[in-house]
Amino acid sequence: MNDFLKRSLNSNNLFILMGLITTLFAFTVDAGAHGVTAGDKGYIQESSGTMLIPFIYLGAKHMVTGYDHLLFLFGVIFFLYRLKDISIYVTLFAVGHSVTLLSGVLMNISVSAYLIDAIIGFSIVYKALDNMGAYQRWFGFQPSTKIATLVFGLFHGFGLATKILEYKISPDGLIPNLFAFNIGVELGQLIALGAILIAMGFWRRSTDFMRHAYNANVALMAGGFIFVGYQMTGFFVS
Repeated sequence: MNDFLKRSLNSNNLFILMGLITTLFAFTVDAGAHGVTAGDKGYIQESSGTMLIPFIYLGAKHMVTGYDHLLFLFGVIFFLYRLKDISIYVTLFAVGHSVTLLSGVLMNISVSAYLIDAIIGFSIVYKALDNMGAYQRWFGFQPSTKIATLVFGLFHGFGLATKILEYKISPDGLIPNLFAFNIGVELGQLIALGAILIAMGFWRRSTDFMRHAYNANVALMAGGFIFVGYQMTGFFVS
């Protein structure tokens, strides 16, 4: 733990943390993690009948612009180099995300979006600490990263289901539109993942990657904590 404090309080870490705090609050002041634009919200509420292509587009747009999902995926693949390993973890996340998205809407299961989003923020913290080897140092064992990815995928999907229920989609064409939306979410995930992998590929070629990897995960953890705090504040004041 002392080593953690020494490394996280140097000037480079502080610079990264301040930059992340500024960026994250720029996002969160005006929107929740699962918010959509006013135009998209109106379209969802007014739509009736089967509209596959528009809902695929909306699902993809949500994932590509969903910074909570992207931060978690960034943490998941941070130290994954083989395509096979990346595919396993992304598939686990997608399965969890799809199960709760579809079942949550179809079974009309809804809880406070603030609480779900706070758990999603915690998932970012959890993965950052995992990447820093914290659990092995603190508890003497390594929790299953695959199980954690699946479980947090369930919460990510449930968060989106809660938001969709708030928009009261028309029951006419609900099931095909919902499946189309989920397909769009997974397509958006592949697009976002591709961009992350390209950026990570260039970064990993740098000789400074391992030196800055710890700093990056400290920043990721700080972002998750800020996100949790923001959502819990919204829960208590709403």
